[in-house]
Amino acid sequence: MDTVTTDIEGLLATAVAAARPFGTLAPAARASMLRAVAAALDTAADDLVPVAMRETRLPEPRLRSELVRTTFQLRLFADLLDDGGYLEATVDLPDPAWPTGPRPDLRRMLTPVGPVLVFAASNFPFAFSVAGGDTAAALAAGCPVLLKAHPGHPELSRRTATVVADALAATGAPAGTFALIEGDEPARAALVDPRVRAGAFTGSEHAGRLLFDLAAARDEPIPFYAEMGSVNPVFVTEAAAARRGPEIWAGYVDSYTLGTGQFCTKPGLLFAPAGFAERDLVRLVSARPATSLLGERIEAGYRDTLGELTGHPAVRVLVAGDGTTPGAATAGADGAMPDGVTSGRATSGRATPGGVTPTLLATSIADWLRDPDALAVECFGPTSLLVTYDDPADLLAATRTLGGQLTATVHGEDTDDDLAADLFAELRERAGRVLWNGWPTGVSVSPAMTHGGPYPATTSLHTSVGTTSISRFLRPVTYQSLPARLLPEPLRDDNPWNIPQRGRGV
Repeated sequence: MDTVTTDIEGLLATAVAAARPFGTLAPAARASMLRAVAAALDTAADDLVPVAMRETRLPEPRLRSELVRTTFQLRLFADLLDDGGYLEATVDLPDPAWPTGPRPDLRRMLTPVGPVLVFAASNFPFAFSVAGGDTAAALAAGCPVLLKAHPGHPELSRRTATVVADALAATGAPAGTFALIEGDEPARAALVDPRVRAGAFTGSEHAGRLLFDLAAARDEPIPFYAEMGSVNPVFVTEAAAARRGPEIWAGYVDSYTLGTGQFCTKPGLLFAPAGFAERDLVRLVSARPATSLLGERIEAGYRDTLGELTGHPAVRVLVAGDGTTPGAATAGADGAMPDGVTSGRATSGRATPGGVTPTLLATSIADWLRDPDALAVECFGPTSLLVTYDDPADLLAATRTLGGQLTATVHGEDTDDDLAADLFAELRERAGRVLWNGWPTGVSVSPAMTHGGPYPATTSLHTSVGTTSISRFLRPVTYQSLPARLLPEPLRDDNPWNIPQRGRGV
């Protein structure tokens, strides 16, 4: 199958032609296709991983484990299809005595929305890219996928796309079920085309909002599910700092420097009691070696944002990693397509040959409360901000200044239950995942996972990780009083697909 083309008209036409036959396949058939794609990617690992290493600067162990995650989530969606409950097939039999009036025969199920445009991410070249979670969820739902490749790993994108397309073709998927798009303008053209029925994105807030606005401004607006990152605050109580301080500070540094700070769940803020954390954190961060950022554009964007933060009058630099040297302003690196970067003022700091070393910044809770918007900026890279407080009541005040987050964490003790309950009451309104005595830089691919949050973390109420992410690409349809021969298989009384059915008076 031709997986790389600038013929957007042809891609859209074949995607539309594939939508109905692919979407009406029995879930078991699509499950077999997803497993075939997973097996093909496993087989191609020795070809794909070296390419990924060359294009992303990520180490081999990280990439191999990420590829395992990628094939696991494909198989997990296949298991979901085998179960069939995701269709929410519901049968309400006629009831002449129904309290609101006689009820007719009503049968409801979820159906695929149609062709989906997926924008790949830079920081996970397997798990959030060509064959990543958005692609897996859309294919599982029965939606053809047009995948916009990230420019940070073009060769890997093409090779992965070939593996995916060939595996789908070999299992009988309709032509047009999957295709790769390269370039900003072809992707924009696809996004505003009425034949695309939904979009999904992982990347910077700037790029995500531009694309969301394009999708919303269409004559026929479509849902655009953008995951745009966040600062993922961590709150440490006095009791926890006194009892487990060294353990907490070490875990925090491990978490915010993991993957050179290029995770959207990186803890970018640490609220800790004054006098407990600073000395240990400086020692731990100063001992960290240089590690590589994903590419030159991301490195430039990192320096831009770091320059904004270090230029704030309320911010102190505790550990000056690479990129903190002030200099003349230069053009920002962010563009209209996803690159995981937030633009700002550039600096003249220069990375070491082995990458960049971490930066640790600090401010007080009073200064934070005076200007939270300027300080709560995601810095995509190994930088985090320590906010020190004296009064535990200030923690609650701080939570109320936060915008939408992917995660929020509290480190506390059993004696902190009242404070923790108040904190979680505020944080659950602002975050998609709240944690107790843990670290957010680990997003399990699991049915109960939520990787999402209120705006600006995302533009969606849904998760982009885990099996319930399939709901983004499905919509409900109710069939009223149709004869059995005209009903979809999951809603028939004989239920030939053996799908779980709700209702029937129960």
